[in-house]
Amino acid sequence: MKIGIPKEIKPQENRVAIQPGGVQQLISHGHLVMVQKGAGEGSGFSDEQYIEAGAQIIEDVNALWAASEMIMKVKEPIAEEYGRIQPGQILFTYFHFAADETLTKAIMDSKSVAIAYETVEKSDRSLPLLIPMSEVAGRMATQEGAKFLEKAMGGRGVLMGGIPGVPPANVLVLGGGIVGVNAAKIAAGMGANTTIMDINMPRLRYLDDVMPKNITTLFSSEANIRAMLPTIDLIIGAVLKPGAKAPHLITREMLAEMRPGTVLVDVAIDQGGCFETSKPTTHQDPTYVIDEVVHYCVANMPGAVPYTSTLGLTNVTLPYAIAIANKGWKKAVKDDDELLKGVNIVEGAIVYQDVADAFGFECSSIQEFIS
Repeated sequence: MKIGIPKEIKPQENRVAIQPGGVQQLISHGHLVMVQKGAGEGSGFSDEQYIEAGAQIIEDVNALWAASEMIMKVKEPIAEEYGRIQPGQILFTYFHFAADETLTKAIMDSKSVAIAYETVEKSDRSLPLLIPMSEVAGRMATQEGAKFLEKAMGGRGVLMGGIPGVPPANVLVLGGGIVGVNAAKIAAGMGANTTIMDINMPRLRYLDDVMPKNITTLFSSEANIRAMLPTIDLIIGAVLKPGAKAPHLITREMLAEMRPGTVLVDVAIDQGGCFETSKPTTHQDPTYVIDEVVHYCVANMPGAVPYTSTLGLTNVTLPYAIAIANKGWKKAVKDDDELLKGVNIVEGAIVYQDVADAFGFECSSIQEFIS
């Protein structure tokens, strides 16, 4: 199979879909890998490293898209890339369709095959291609939240761990999944009083057993959230419903219950955000203030640490990419229920229920296309 790796062009996105070692593995299976010139530079990988691994370096991005049977990316295509997508072409990347109707329609119109990293799902309901980026985003959420709590950055001027005789920051993490656990670990490690909220009681019991003692677990309800707002310094939104829009757990009117300089970090922004007042921001301009509350809603947080993120991502995407390339997408998803759940759109039809529900579109059966 001819596989194309274009350079990411979303603002401040420095990751690349595959590292040179992954190229080497794809080529060992008999595939042709074309990498756009400079695609890996942001992650610390030179064109020479890709050439040594056996890749062809392509300067013309339009030629790369036109020659590729499968495109591997990190972020969803943006408007500039829509016209490059070919009918029947496999797109293997993060999409987050439920948060973007324009993107959804563009991919439907392209008649391509969209396989989304974020909806590949194991039998235990874990999301293997989301886990490493969730780990990065969760840890970064606390790191960034701590920075923006500084007075010069618009925050309350609170040190996360406090000092002897002065209490530490109070941190609330909404969601006890991978993002939430990693955010809470870093917050607790910095010495903050940390609370994790979730609606899954077995998960809360597990976290209560294994997390550090300065982490408290609490059932997530509107009443419990409201009760904490007057004393919280940093809130990290880490809720996720795979492939669907995130629920709004903090409403606009709740901001009035927070102290000026409270910081909200919305890791769920790729799925529409879990705060009503959230809107996507960039690493270049990461925050805005509403009702004296600082909002950090960067849509591609792991893009700020591209070396770590690229290695973490390619560790988990490569086996699936090899399966698709070796077998073709139809046989690959027939043979693997995990990968089957990653297919969101096929040749103009939505085949993933939550994406269809997000916009009131019809959902077709994937079996129509693979049987």
